[in-house]
Amino acid sequence: MGCSKWRAVFNFGHLKAQSKLSVFLTMIIIFTYLFYCLSGYCESLPRPVYDQQKTFINKILGLNDGLKQQKLDPHKHSSPGSVVRELPGFDSVDSLLQGNDNELRPDNNISIANNFGSKTFPQAIIIGVKKGGTRALLEFLRIHPDVRAVGAEPHFFDRFYDNGLEWYRNLMPRTLESQITMEKTPSYFVTKEAPRRLFALSRHTKLIVVVRDPVTRAVSDYTQTLSKQPGLPSFQSLTFRNSTTGLIDTSWSAVRIGIYAKHLENWLRYFPLSKFLFVSGERLVTDPAGEMGRVQDFLGLKRVVTDKHFYFNQTKGFPCLKKPEGSSRPRCLGKSKGRPHPQISPEVLLRLREFYRPFNMKFYQMTGHDFGWD
Repeated sequence: MGCSKWRAVFNFGHLKAQSKLSVFLTMIIIFTYLFYCLSGYCESLPRPVYDQQKTFINKILGLNDGLKQQKLDPHKHSSPGSVVRELPGFDSVDSLLQGNDNELRPDNNISIANNFGSKTFPQAIIIGVKKGGTRALLEFLRIHPDVRAVGAEPHFFDRFYDNGLEWYRNLMPRTLESQITMEKTPSYFVTKEAPRRLFALSRHTKLIVVVRDPVTRAVSDYTQTLSKQPGLPSFQSLTFRNSTTGLIDTSWSAVRIGIYAKHLENWLRYFPLSKFLFVSGERLVTDPAGEMGRVQDFLGLKRVVTDKHFYFNQTKGFPCLKKPEGSSRPRCLGKSKGRPHPQISPEVLLRLREFYRPFNMKFYQMTGHDFGWD
């Protein structure tokens, strides 16, 4: 009888200990989960799993009513990051937009943050021009430790604007507070809607335009297209609307892009000249360190990229980056850069240069810089 009594007491104590242990382990799991969520790790979880776990935890802690109240007034959260995480239906930023074309209120730059940095809208964009040297400039800038840039051209403000601002932001690399986010899409400079759309996102974005002698740029543009379409008509036949009168066909994109003054007028309707930096495509080849110094100053960066990073490749006719540490060879631009141009009649080039001269002079006046193309 005595043994049975002590066995019962022992079993009861054992069950009580097991119950306490279960509660203890459950609380550890709950607090561990909450710690990770507050640290931002929940954002990396697949959405369905996160939603199920969130519902489960809310049921345990009895927070459903509290969360409903927070959703009614999300701006009572203690930080902008928590507001973003708790906004209902944050799979879209449509609720944060104003005006037509899903435009964001000026100066709004919401970020998605975690312990490894934030995805923000770019603070600086290389907006032009095609075949001016934009790829070289971006590659040179990416040496700088305080610059993070998208590799491919997003084409958000000209082709994919309907995809929405969250789509655009998600293309950006994660950056720390000391770093700036950048992208390049040269076609922005010649897209009529681009400045209005970008201004609606942020009026403080810094704009970089790499320009080049418009005649040389047009030939380079044609050469690139010819490499993809071998059956392309001659440069001369595309340049002139009427070969007899010598009337230039400004509807051909290779010619139209080089009318820099016209495109700049459109951008100056929204952004002051102080927001622009005009980089010489010619000097980016002959003096890359000098132009990079101007660019770094404009972006508010320390001059890290200097002449020690470059050497001139005689074969390609372009500067290359010297061999980085841990690499077996230097970094040069791709095979498509520096390809030989086709032979074009000097008379055609002269006529085209005469066409561009008044536009170039106006561009010099607008920018306060003589690029020496005439």
